[in-house]
Amino acid sequence: MRPFKVVSEFAPSGDQPEAIKALSECFLNGDKYQTLKGVTGSGKTFTMAKIIEKIQRPTLVISHNKTLSAQLYREFKSFFPNNAVEYFVSYYDYYQPEAYVPARDLYIEKDASINDEIDRLRLSATYSLMERRDVIVVATVSCIYGLGLPEVYYDMRFHVENGQHLEPQEMAKMLVQLQYSRNDAILERGNFRIRGDVIEIFPAYMEEAYRIELDWEEVVRIRRFHPVSGETREELDETVIYPAKHFIVPDGMIKLATERITLELEERLNELKRDNKFIEAERLKTRTNYDIEMLNEMGYCPGIENYSAPIAGRKKGQPPATLLHYFPKDFCCFIDEAHVTVPQIGAMYEGDHSRKQNLIDFGFRLPSAADNRPLKYAEFEKMMNQIIYVTATPREQEINRSTQVVEQIIRPTGLLDPIVEVRPSENQMADIYKEVKSRIALNERCLILTLTKKMAEDLTDYLLSLGLKVKYIHSEVETIERVEILKGLRTGEFDILVGINLLREGIDIPEVSFIAILDADKIGFLRNETSLIQIIGRAARHVNGKVVMYADATSEAMKKAMDETAYRRKKQDEYNKAHGITPQTIKKAVEDILIRQSTEKSDEVRIETDALRKALNVFKANERKKLIKILTKEMEEHAERLEFEQAALLRDEIKAIEEQFGK
Repeated sequence: MRPFKVVSEFAPSGDQPEAIKALSECFLNGDKYQTLKGVTGSGKTFTMAKIIEKIQRPTLVISHNKTLSAQLYREFKSFFPNNAVEYFVSYYDYYQPEAYVPARDLYIEKDASINDEIDRLRLSATYSLMERRDVIVVATVSCIYGLGLPEVYYDMRFHVENGQHLEPQEMAKMLVQLQYSRNDAILERGNFRIRGDVIEIFPAYMEEAYRIELDWEEVVRIRRFHPVSGETREELDETVIYPAKHFIVPDGMIKLATERITLELEERLNELKRDNKFIEAERLKTRTNYDIEMLNEMGYCPGIENYSAPIAGRKKGQPPATLLHYFPKDFCCFIDEAHVTVPQIGAMYEGDHSRKQNLIDFGFRLPSAADNRPLKYAEFEKMMNQIIYVTATPREQEINRSTQVVEQIIRPTGLLDPIVEVRPSENQMADIYKEVKSRIALNERCLILTLTKKMAEDLTDYLLSLGLKVKYIHSEVETIERVEILKGLRTGEFDILVGINLLREGIDIPEVSFIAILDADKIGFLRNETSLIQIIGRAARHVNGKVVMYADATSEAMKKAMDETAYRRKKQDEYNKAHGITPQTIKKAVEDILIRQSTEKSDEVRIETDALRKALNVFKANERKKLIKILTKEMEEHAERLEFEQAALLRDEIKAIEEQFGK
């Protein structure tokens, strides 16, 4: 195994050395649960990387959304350039699951737009886990959803080596079983072509292809090459080709699987007819028989994942194979932002189950389709070897089960947690006006948090009437406008942003030095201890950070949030004084909020696209189609670079053009 080795110009500092040492030692001693309580900006990702370097175990890092996962993926890629860092998230740019709405007698077919690059990355993750141990997989909760059987995926791989006897037609048959498509004209990912004694295969999990050269059915040369330029990248003595899809069924399993499906169909049809559900019975019979025929003929069918239980021979209620099953038993799992991610993992099963039950009850799917599902939380935990929860605000659940909670409070920048005050709600507008005016004079920004959308809009109108530059943001604001608003706040187009829940990713705005929390004493999700601590953290990137809670009383959540902040601030200040550190406001490029990974190529594409937007007339059908095609290409390029914010902006722009002017 190639050892994990962190490559970085920085060394651990502040609380990081102690956190790395304590968590690594307890992990190696076998502790199942631990918690890293790290504040915003304390370098938690770097700490995780150094722990991986210490423990030398395959690692799964779970985050609660694609954007944060992409950010973590890029950071780990930079820390471990010589190891396999993989990315496993939902491969849908758009996904409408199959569903039935009984109240309206409305059947909704599954509709999805698969992101080709993310599909490749998912397959790359499982490929790496099969081939090596120095693997880090950054994933969302999609890792708990059903995936093909790892033993089948592994057993169906195809090994080729120099000197091996290989008939091209036998090779072609094997590749088709692995779900590769033959295309002798164009070599694309997941395809192969045969030209005389040369077989070229573009594995679904790679960015490069293989060329296998034969001489009288004997392998004489194996090369890895670039599929576009044809440039040889490496000469090989042997190679292994893994399946092009995760859901794959070998010939031997298809016969057994279709027998099980047929038996289940007969039993279910009898149940439906007994309940006088003849329409449902006929519907189920037609669909299932068609799928059985497809499986027998092609080894695959649309929605094959719904038959994963009979294919695998699982009993009713048994959990499906997931990404977790591809990991070796001794792997390490970090759950990032655990206060959000853990509840999300626990919530996945129920939502999926209610949708599937309607499909089963009304004859759209067999009962076994319910077992193509995400793991229940207890099943997820059973699959875990050892877990390290990572969050600034751990819940009681994480704290109580952890053998230790390791604090990481000191920031490498020396920044302190902000000052927090409680002020009466009476005359709060006059007080806020005074505070924001003083911040504006220093070219600093302000956030004001309300409880409702109406309050956010009304407050924005009021502050505008006072001559202040202010905008609001909430869930009804379009994605394009939302990101532009955040950019405008940073660049100084306006000074105050009013919102409801400003805790989402990408909202770290170093220019913000003042936060006002209205109705801070109201009990609820937006004003509980965790939310308040997270809100306070938004002002922790500015040296003049200050938070004012406006309330008529001090709630228990407010008290705990203030006590936690005061404790952190005191410890941070003492460390700074002892080490002669002067806190400095974080400097962050404004474009970071929109573009996380800038390249010269993306800059050129953006300039070119902006020019074409102005030149092309959307009222003319041919020019409109050309513009949509250009925007779609740019969207796909951003998605390929994992720049999901930009891809989402372009997706919404395309949708708006099509809705207003037509396709």
